[in-house]
Amino acid sequence: MKKYLPPLFMLMIFEAVAITLWLTKDNIFYLFNFSYIGLSISLGVFLFIKKYKHARRIVQLLVGLYMLIYLGLIRNENMQIEGFWYYLFTGVFEAATIHYAVAKIFGPLLFGRGWCGYACWTAMVLDFLPYKSPSQPRKKLGWIRYITFTVSLVFVASLFLAKVGNIEGIMFWAFIVGNLAYYAVGIALAFAFKDNRAFCKYICPITVFLKPMSYFSVLRIECDKDKCISCGKCKRVCPMNVDVTDNSRKRKNGTECILCMECVRNCPKDAL
Repeated sequence: MKKYLPPLFMLMIFEAVAITLWLTKDNIFYLFNFSYIGLSISLGVFLFIKKYKHARRIVQLLVGLYMLIYLGLIRNENMQIEGFWYYLFTGVFEAATIHYAVAKIFGPLLFGRGWCGYACWTAMVLDFLPYKSPSQPRKKLGWIRYITFTVSLVFVASLFLAKVGNIEGIMFWAFIVGNLAYYAVGIALAFAFKDNRAFCKYICPITVFLKPMSYFSVLRIECDKDKCISCGKCKRVCPMNVDVTDNSRKRKNGTECILCMECVRNCPKDAL
């Protein structure tokens, strides 16, 4: 029964967050929101333990569609980085600010870039494309993410400095247009580089938050050197070009690991 402790542990973490926010914010929505996400992720971990090959994809769809359609389109919450800046500038600790604090700023100290592997609605679509394992070496284009990060900040700051009216409405349309742009660029890059995750590696501004915090992540893929036969299969199937055979936190592309477990599933010696 010990192997079923991880999904239970994950559910307990999200339930603790859900109950804490429900009581402190006096809003039952947070109880529903984080309970739902916790149940979805725990289900995925359980299915992975049962060796169901589509476990991660189920979680991506459950969480990604919930955040894109329910939170974004129905509740008009901009869950992109522009929404985070918007709430930050208004001084309101709600919606996107709580989401970013839990999933993308402090959460990665526990589960690294698990958000990218299991909850991102952009990657949810990109992972359906045919280039699941990169066929080319990683390109030195990661600097672009800092440009998109800065542009998002300047865009929202300019709205406040110019005292533009109906900023909330603009944020909703920024969510629509931003998502369409992300999908278009992500799909184009995937086909151009033959790499589904090219957008995540080079363009996504969220990684500016995720990368430094995930360096200290508690949950990490580790390699049993006694079992490893250096076949290189784990490196070939890794969508993020991470050297998982190196247990050092300074391993190549270490802060890029999205805990997709492709390396674990494909290791012929169960060394990971």
